[in-house]
Amino acid sequence: MRRCSTALDAFRGRTIVGTLLLFVATVLPHRAAAQMPSQAELLERLQRLERNQTQMQGELEEKDKRIDALEEELRRTRQAETPPPAVDTPPSVPTAQVPTPPSPVEVEASQIPPPASGDATIVQAPTPGAEPPRRIGIYEPGRGFSLARDTWGELNFGVYTYVRFLEQKGLEEDYVNGFGQTVSIDRREDLQLNKVKLEFRGWLMDPRFQYVLYTWTNQTAQGLGAQVVVGGNLNWLVHPTALKVGAGILSLPSTRSTQGTFPNWLTVDHRTIADEFFRASYSQGVYAYGASHGFGYFGMLANNLSTLGVDAGQLDGDFSTASGALFWMPTTGEYGPKAGFGDYEHHRDLATILGVHFTFSPEDRQSQPDQDDFDNTQIRLSNGTVIFAPGALAPDVTVSNVDYHMWAFDAGMKYRGFALEGEYYLRLVNDFRTDGPVPEDEFLDHGFQVQTSYMLLPKTLQFYNQSSYIFGEFGDAWETTFGFNWFFFKRREVRLNLEYIYDHESPTGGLSYPQVVGGTGSIFNANLEITF
Repeated sequence: MRRCSTALDAFRGRTIVGTLLLFVATVLPHRAAAQMPSQAELLERLQRLERNQTQMQGELEEKDKRIDALEEELRRTRQAETPPPAVDTPPSVPTAQVPTPPSPVEVEASQIPPPASGDATIVQAPTPGAEPPRRIGIYEPGRGFSLARDTWGELNFGVYTYVRFLEQKGLEEDYVNGFGQTVSIDRREDLQLNKVKLEFRGWLMDPRFQYVLYTWTNQTAQGLGAQVVVGGNLNWLVHPTALKVGAGILSLPSTRSTQGTFPNWLTVDHRTIADEFFRASYSQGVYAYGASHGFGYFGMLANNLSTLGVDAGQLDGDFSTASGALFWMPTTGEYGPKAGFGDYEHHRDLATILGVHFTFSPEDRQSQPDQDDFDNTQIRLSNGTVIFAPGALAPDVTVSNVDYHMWAFDAGMKYRGFALEGEYYLRLVNDFRTDGPVPEDEFLDHGFQVQTSYMLLPKTLQFYNQSSYIFGEFGDAWETTFGFNWFFFKRREVRLNLEYIYDHESPTGGLSYPQVVGGTGSIFNANLEITF
């Protein structure tokens, strides 16, 4: 900048000298005119003056161009040395490749839901002492609405809820349970605001230190003892996609539906009877998950299979429930948001996924006065009987302890709105501790589910079918479902779901689900769901 200023001053000095020369050249001839020169001399002087004037004018035009160039160079130099004004923008949010590790807003009567925003993302921390970005009130998918953003923290708010109309009058009126007793089925026809969950997500002090805190109510179970739950978890993001560790309440990754796919399901807040029968639930413990280069994992060490309705005094003395999942996306390296079911995204290239899950838990008997209660009713026989119920395996004999082993293998593909996905389950229950003799010391159940779906109208209308079968030691059961999803805003956050289910001797069910324990027959339900 100094060089440019010096050059400009020198040039201006030369311009003044040139002007004086012009003045002299102009004035002197006028003074000489008083001496009355000859006509030839006057003509010669006039021609010389014209030549000098033309030459001087050309030099001045050239110098003007040089001045303009120097001024432009000076302007650019000053602009480069001056920092640009601050822009009020939120911190950047680089998002991990999908499928994201588990972080659903799942809410069901027999489980505590995991967080909706535990996906592997990181927010860049502002420079300490700098003016923080204060853009609040905005909505970001997967994060909810921003309530506060500052140098040292962030608070976002999200909601999950749906209204369900349920019609069970097509079920048979009763069934024969595992004790040979005929039991009447309470067939419902009602409309319920089935679930409401309010969730707060964000980070504090360091963007890697993240939290999820929520309150949740199961509206259909308002008469039961744990209809309102407060929970959450704390997390540390070691790597934006490859590793996140945490502690608190989260799903055990025993099947694909508890691996973090919720709420990107074909159905609204319920599984097939096979998935529900075999899976583990939600517990408290420590966990780690991540995904990178098409491979992902999720592992958790927890208290037990299900934490709802079980207080610390009811737990055994061993911190020994373990669950893990490995999955691979070989063709595209991703499988859509949360690796969810169905091809809402309309993959232009064939997307595939392969997964394997294993869960082990030593379980002891809990207080379970009612099959719809919030206590730990996770392990059932294939006839629907809770294994810890008195007489479940033999008359007048009660099981106090068992070991639960469960394997699940899943595969899926998505292409241009079409999806075909399946899962095979294998469950071994053994090492019974009882207060009397039982005919068997272990039993093995297995089964599968298959789901197909197609986007009839991209981003708008989806048709699906899902079926499952349970091959059980105490009887077989099966189910098939047909349904439609209408995303009338062309967004996943809001949908209308219509569904027909046919069950045959369902071994699972409850107030939160369309299915009923022992149910055989037709079920219809319609749901209006929102999630953000």
